Amino acid sequence: MTNKQLKIKCRHATGFTLIEVLVALVVISVGMLGVAVLFADGIRLNRTSLYRTTAIALATDMAERIRSNQDAAYAGQGPGEPGNCDVGPACTPDQLANDDWWRWRQSLDTYLPTGTIAEIVKTPAGPGNRLDRFDIKLNWPEIGSQDPVSYTLSVQL
Repeated sequence: MTNKQLKIKCRHATGFTLIEVLVALVVISVGMLGVAVLFADGIRLNRTSLYRTTAIALATDMAERIRSNQDAAYAGQGPGEPGNCDVGPACTPDQLANDDWWRWRQSLDTYLPTGTIAEIVKTPAGPGNRLDRFDIKLNWPEIGSQDPVSYTLSVQL
């Protein structure tokens, strides 16, 4: 084989064709698009999980407030008013309930999305149930969903 024939073989065997480069770009683009979609879904689901965990913690907080002040009327939709009842026993049970509602509403506004609806429904003790039952209901709007997300915690006293 002569040097001229060797150079011609080497020239044809090196490099990529334009079609190979375009196919590689399409494959990489589709892969990167898939990664971007998965990343966006992960962020959305993480936010949803955070809101649900926060709603559970805040509903549990209000349930503990109701348990510690059973003589007050907690039923309704708040919003309560600040009564500075955390500094001593000077408040009546109803004043403490108003203060609890106000503090809880501040926490809801801080940690859950705007538009969160909070409600406490009391089912008094009667023939079918021996204890009072409180249903603590939270509804908040979820980005990307038309239906609000809701969480209900039932507490019996």
